[in-house]
Amino acid sequence: MPRRSIFWTFLVTGLAAFMVAMDNLVVTNALPVIRVDLGTGLEGLEWTVNAYTLTFAVLLLTGAALGDRYGRRRLLMIGLAVFTAASTAAALAPDVGVLIAARAVQGAGGALVAPLTLTLLAEVVPPARRGLAFGVWGATSGLGIALGPVIGGAVVESASWQWIFWINVPIGLALIPLAALLPESRGGAGRLDPAGVALATAGLFGVVFGLVRGGGHGWTSPTVLGALVTGGALMVAFLAWQARARYPMVPLTLFRSRGFAVGNAVALLMSFGVFGSVFLGAQFIQTVLGYSPLEAGLRTLPWTALPAVVAPLSGVLADRIGPRVVIAVALLLQAVGIGWLAVVSHPGVAYPALVPPFVFAGLGMGLYFAPAARVTLGFAPPHLAGVASGTANALRQLGTVLGVAVLGAIFAALGGYGSGRDFVAGLRPAQLVGAVTLLAAAGLALAIPARLPEPGAEVAPETAQPALATA
Repeated sequence: MPRRSIFWTFLVTGLAAFMVAMDNLVVTNALPVIRVDLGTGLEGLEWTVNAYTLTFAVLLLTGAALGDRYGRRRLLMIGLAVFTAASTAAALAPDVGVLIAARAVQGAGGALVAPLTLTLLAEVVPPARRGLAFGVWGATSGLGIALGPVIGGAVVESASWQWIFWINVPIGLALIPLAALLPESRGGAGRLDPAGVALATAGLFGVVFGLVRGGGHGWTSPTVLGALVTGGALMVAFLAWQARARYPMVPLTLFRSRGFAVGNAVALLMSFGVFGSVFLGAQFIQTVLGYSPLEAGLRTLPWTALPAVVAPLSGVLADRIGPRVVIAVALLLQAVGIGWLAVVSHPGVAYPALVPPFVFAGLGMGLYFAPAARVTLGFAPPHLAGVASGTANALRQLGTVLGVAVLGAIFAALGGYGSGRDFVAGLRPAQLVGAVTLLAAAGLALAIPARLPEPGAEVAPETAQPALATA
């Protein structure tokens, strides 16, 4: 592959991954301002986050399949256009309902962008150098996560919360013509599964809708209970359909590989524990400790900036000692960091007491992403790389959706916004649940095979486990 093509692919996929990753957390430090400005409550804030991550999670697989069939470069450009247009709509939103709708469309655009950045990069980089390449890709995503809260806080403090969405517009407009310079590529699983998309979308929406509304409306209310039961039944139907569909949205044969199945289960748990805790932690720093949005973003840098520094090293480290150990250590560090935060958080806590747990959590996050990407593509057949990337990203985003919803429900049930004491009463048990989830994920990560298959080799069926049993 010519060096020029590799350079442009690195540049475009890195910037696109940065923008999509930034939007996961750019809104966090604006949530208290949005709550007051638009007159919404916890449920409205949860949907401001979940509307993005839910459509992102559900449509990632569709985006990967469309890219495989119609061309990854072409779909990347379309995704960037949708993301940019939706960012404009979010910036112009007059109320929380329009903001939530715009965030949902923004997530759909991000779902086209995210899986294709990884597969386009894997297409041009030789297998022997993918550890370093994925490390750089992880560092770029980590930088987006790191700067998201800081950029969001600076923008909210110097202008208004609407500008956290306006900043995506020039980036998106610049990336679209640059993406046209990339080499086109396609994959081997390029058929759509409309029934699978419909079942997954409706099922996930029902589950998340029930979780978000449960704290405020009662877990036994007809609306909440009906949404949870219906959503769960539709997800069971989705799995049953995937087992017999001719062109499944999620080929369950991928999960016969123990490495792929366990790696993705770990990814879901990691996102659940981390991003659910971040959702509440960002509000704690402003609502309880009284810092401004910019001050809050700067003070969380020991947590959010370390991934950008550590991620390139983690890719090289995973190549040397194997991804299993690196992933397990990364999750253990995050569990310690978030558990530590739950213990020390109280209305009068001094900021220096928060720095050590921030550092632990940041180191763990930085170590995680590159080896996780290696596991995703290393244990998948090469012709299903696009679907494998989409599946991994979907499960990670699903973990984010469930983490925000479940930890938010725990917070609402045991605490609230009435006072600093009320906030901490809900925050502590929610973050402890996040820490225990991460600890369980660290133990599960040890079940990932010690070595990746050789480049181009098929995954050995004797190391496989049945898909549903592994899940």
